[in-house]
Amino acid sequence: MFKVIGVRFKKAGKIYYFDPDQFDIEKDQFVIVETSRGIEYGKAVTMIKEVNEDDVVLPLKKVLRIADNKDKLQVDENKSSAKEAFHICAEKIHEHELEMKLVDVEYTFDRNKVIFYFTAEGRVDFRELVKDLAAIFRTRIELRQIGVRDEAKMLGGIGPCGRVLCCSSFLGDFEPVSIKMAKDQNLSLNPSKISGLCGRLMCCLKYENDQYESAIKDLPDIGETANTPLGRGRVVGLNILEKLVQVELAEPERVIEFTLDELIGEQVKLEAVGNQLVED
Repeated sequence: MFKVIGVRFKKAGKIYYFDPDQFDIEKDQFVIVETSRGIEYGKAVTMIKEVNEDDVVLPLKKVLRIADNKDKLQVDENKSSAKEAFHICAEKIHEHELEMKLVDVEYTFDRNKVIFYFTAEGRVDFRELVKDLAAIFRTRIELRQIGVRDEAKMLGGIGPCGRVLCCSSFLGDFEPVSIKMAKDQNLSLNPSKISGLCGRLMCCLKYENDQYESAIKDLPDIGETANTPLGRGRVVGLNILEKLVQVELAEPERVIEFTLDELIGEQVKLEAVGNQLVED
């Protein structure tokens, strides 16, 4: 078992684990840690806890110190410098006529690197742009191409539901979302209805997917023949969460909604009659 503290560097960013060392770190305190990008300023989002070796990436890096007001001022200064760097980079992109969209700029805490995040349809030759930026900022420059989902996470916004985007408010990682999830939930397959601001399938399709998958296992398929207390019919609709089945009866021709228990009970009764006939 290892003692760790969970640290997040952005509001809805991924949680990384560090060794708290001798520090008594409380939740919501800010700490200074060493990462692959250099020295960074992050927020402790968990209490000190013990985890198994399989849950962490070894070797664990240690927390350097608990952040103070001076560190907070450094972060604010970095954010101010990043805004200036954004405008300068946008102008240079326009000068070089590059087909790329600048999304965000970030200074590492120790100012050893400036990271420029951008989106583009394909590969972009930005070698000359990097030379210009390095000459202006006189530090390490990194241009990182991101996807449209990452862009939405960085920029934020209001989703079709009227709430702040999940990805920019609390989702640490993106999970795979498929069109099958929308089908299983009986949602309209109109792209404008099931797509988020990023143009991809909405992340929230994943939230209730497990419940729908579990409920569907017990229900008949649409088009399947079902035995009802009123006779045999064809399944034409499903209310998955309430486990109701809409069955079209032949005589008289009409659609009636049955509970799953009614169908199961009728099925059991018919099977019992069939077994009795075989025995006779």
